[in-house]
Amino acid sequence: MKKADIKIMPDYFDRYINLADDHLSVVDALALSLQELIDAPVDKWKALGDQVYVEGKWTVRDILQHFIDTERVFVYRILSIARGDKQKMAPYDENEFAKNAQATRRPLDEIFEELMLIRRATIMMYESFTDEMLLQNGHAYNDVQYGPLALGFMIAGHQRWHFRVLEERYYPLLG
Repeated sequence: MKKADIKIMPDYFDRYINLADDHLSVVDALALSLQELIDAPVDKWKALGDQVYVEGKWTVRDILQHFIDTERVFVYRILSIARGDKQKMAPYDENEFAKNAQATRRPLDEIFEELMLIRRATIMMYESFTDEMLLQNGHAYNDVQYGPLALGFMIAGHQRWHFRVLEERYYPLLG
């Protein structure tokens, strides 16, 4: 199923969903996001080390850990909704997660490997879904409605969002 099949475009997440390609199925969009990870400029990330463009912003390792944490949280939500769970989903405070993850104590290669494994698992989960599962609807804690189809495109677009931030704000630090 493609982005055009999304029945309810969720508030806030549309900024990420809109960055995913229109012509791809959700599985293909996630597979492309995995390829974009494989092709990522890891050497630049390593060269950046723990530099940030403004004090208090996340390092590259923090950003990659944020991808991991976000994907794990949303994969739980996606699976719950696809399986017919109707309860509201618990909130997720990405800043609290980032602070407590302590990503800068881990090697970048280790974080990157974990991210790629999670993305592969997410793709496999999506390959197992029927169209009916993708079109189920669930509720966030703040009454935002979303479903597995929209959230799959959100995962792919969320990565592109942060890749753009890296390109625009972090890579210039390399001179």
